[in-house]
Amino acid sequence: MGRGSLRIYLGAAPGVGKTVAMLDEAHRRLERGTDVVVGYVETHGRAHTAALAEGLEVLPRRTVEHRGSRLTELDVDAVLARRPEVVLVDELAHTNVGGGSGHEKRWQDVEQILDAGIDVISTVNIQHLESLNDVVESITGIRQQETVPDEVVRRADQVQLVDMSPEALRRRMAHGNIYGPDRVDAALSNYFRIGNLSALREIALLWLADRVDEALERYRADQGIHEPWPARERVVVALTGGAGSETLLRRGARIATRAAGGDLIACHVRSAEGLASTDPAVLTRLRRLARDLGAEFHDVAGNDVAEAILDHARGVNATQIVVGVSRRGRWQQTLRPSIASEVADGSGDIDVHLVPHEGSKVGRRRSRATGLPIRRVVAGLLLAVVALVALTGVLVATREGHTLSLDLLLYLALTVVCALVGGIWPALFCAVVGSLVVNWFFTEPRGTLTISDPPNALALAVFVLVAMAVSSVVNVAARRTEQAISAERESTALAAMSRDLLAEPRPLPALLDRARSDLGMRAAVLTEAHDNRPPTVVASTDPHLQPGSELPTDHGWALDVTVDDGVHLLLDGPPVAAEDQRVVNAYAAHAAILHGREQLVRTAREAAGLARDNAARTTLLAAVSHDLRTPLASIKAGVSTLRQSGLDLPAEDEAELLESVEESADRLDALIGNLLDLSRLETGAVRAHHHSIDLLDAVVSTVRTTSDPRRVEVDLETDLPLVRTDLGLLDRVLANVVENALRHSGDADVRITAGRIGDTVQLRVIDRGPGVSDADKERIFAAFQRVGDAPQGDGLGLGLAVARGLMTVLGGSLAPEDTPGGGLTMVVELPLTPTPPPGRGDGDHHVGDGITSTDRTAHETAQEEDA
Repeated sequence: MGRGSLRIYLGAAPGVGKTVAMLDEAHRRLERGTDVVVGYVETHGRAHTAALAEGLEVLPRRTVEHRGSRLTELDVDAVLARRPEVVLVDELAHTNVGGGSGHEKRWQDVEQILDAGIDVISTVNIQHLESLNDVVESITGIRQQETVPDEVVRRADQVQLVDMSPEALRRRMAHGNIYGPDRVDAALSNYFRIGNLSALREIALLWLADRVDEALERYRADQGIHEPWPARERVVVALTGGAGSETLLRRGARIATRAAGGDLIACHVRSAEGLASTDPAVLTRLRRLARDLGAEFHDVAGNDVAEAILDHARGVNATQIVVGVSRRGRWQQTLRPSIASEVADGSGDIDVHLVPHEGSKVGRRRSRATGLPIRRVVAGLLLAVVALVALTGVLVATREGHTLSLDLLLYLALTVVCALVGGIWPALFCAVVGSLVVNWFFTEPRGTLTISDPPNALALAVFVLVAMAVSSVVNVAARRTEQAISAERESTALAAMSRDLLAEPRPLPALLDRARSDLGMRAAVLTEAHDNRPPTVVASTDPHLQPGSELPTDHGWALDVTVDDGVHLLLDGPPVAAEDQRVVNAYAAHAAILHGREQLVRTAREAAGLARDNAARTTLLAAVSHDLRTPLASIKAGVSTLRQSGLDLPAEDEAELLESVEESADRLDALIGNLLDLSRLETGAVRAHHHSIDLLDAVVSTVRTTSDPRRVEVDLETDLPLVRTDLGLLDRVLANVVENALRHSGDADVRITAGRIGDTVQLRVIDRGPGVSDADKERIFAAFQRVGDAPQGDGLGLGLAVARGLMTVLGGSLAPEDTPGGGLTMVVELPLTPTPPPGRGDGDHHVGDGITSTDRTAHETAQEEDA
């Protein structure tokens, strides 16, 4: 009897549909005639899940007593007695209660069922994997108590990811499809936040991708497949430990990061005899750099370095190899190919990147005086020697069948061919040697260099002159052709550079990096100096020269090109050839354009900032002229009425007028306070004095001072720790946020909740008003903005702007979220105090008609003050 197969539905978070997918699979198998039973399925009270379980045979569960409650667990004995083909077992990471099955964990029950030859379909969430427990806790602030070893899930025959976007999962939560209505708000504001769900989803996808990669490697090994399959970009960087190894490793990291999910592997090859060829300190430094870049470091041995690199690359299924350009000269490479050349020749389907570095002998090729590469000159000389010997041999063998004029024309034609191949020097050699050969073999008296017939001497002289003239013309034409081709290459490169720079988010550093690479330089720096001040770095390819730093005065530069008034392009490296000066000037011109554009962008931003400031001042004057005049007019009217002589007002009317004056004065005080707070925030004059406070006391104290405390319900967790903040500034923040919620919630109450998230406490002010669109969520924090307010709405629109500014000073944050079911939730996040919080009594704290607070006396006092 063989072992049963295990299929697992993996989810990133609760509610994505793992159990539903498992039940759907059970129905599909049942329709195909498979014997499927339900061993344990947890519906969590969800009607849709329970409906899917109908029509399936459900085995009885084992009942256990636990702390006075009767609980049910998977009955392994019932499963083994029934012996179905497939059994459904939900929640693989569950911890058994009571120990009736003999196992502590449910996954151990599943192992026993699998050993009995029964197939199992199960479910698990990514946060329950043992290796990811710490990672999930750092993201969500919650440590999972129930875990399952990774090896159990990795051994599964099939693992299927049940995926759902964070937004869709939150909508399911808000609609009540996952938890009950009483748990929705807390779940959405804690575990089911967008950031948490996105991070968990990415972890699940990456974990499953690694498992798929392992399965692919096993398949390739079982099938004897050695050719790389580019299922994922995997970059191997070949390191020798010499100069430039760190450059190669960083270049490989940049290549790997361009492909999402790309892997980087550093491969150091040592001698198979075990002889150390690299300084151990260098290897340690490379290992540390590889770790910092997120790369694996592999140390392999082999007699043939190139073959060892290729074997290792094929073994890890690499798609790209990064190897440095050889440090040997051209003549040395002619005698023995370089490692880079051998790797490129034997790479097959693997892409090879040849990267220059500080130890390689690379640079722009320098042209010789002939305007032709040295290989063409050598080829022309060899052609002249071989062709002269061959032509002379043929003519000597057929001496009687031709005349001197034909001989001269044949040697002239050979001279022209040598000029076309190798330029003027091979042509001149061919002309002179050809004239001597004609004189020796074909001019009377033969066998000597004397000429008896004057016309023959004249013919030879004319031959030499014509050969030299033709050679010169052909050489000039060849040089012009080479120059035209070179100019075309340069113009194409510059056009491509201009096109690529348009797509670069930071074009100036990209331009300098390209100039450094194309010109074979070590570094390229753009500096700026004005008003007799030392030059400062604008952009640089040298990591030691950061933008804004002062340029060292003791550094010698290979080239200093003036880009603009006070702006210079500096190049560090070998001397620049004269023919490369056009390229340097082109880079300087591009640098001038890009530097000027950046200056224009900065100027435009400054102008836009000034325009915003002017608009803000104009808005301030307009708002102040209306919103300050209104309470002043109300105060003046009330006071004038009370001061009228002979006017006998009833006591109720007099009290009403005094109340109106007091409300207007309070309103005026709040407006002026917000204006002063905004001014202090803009000038940086606000300083926070942090100390540990009880958040409940701070919230209750603030709510009492609001315009309508009876409409505010405070529902804080009973075990909240102390927070470290400035009580006075926090009171201003909460007052502005709560007043804003009361103003926009209509007749509905405002609810305040709080909970601990990691090392912070989140305070949530929830209203049931019309809410704010996503496009306006940041606008509401701008000064003098009243998004969605009616035109007659009071206030300068400073409350939320001041609140966010004060939260920044406090080291916290203020952010808006949609309230499930409609409305806006303001989330105030505060850091915890570093000291352990003291204990506090139990009970919920409310301010309003439904208060069940332990602080009843304080509430009754607030009611008396309101009366």
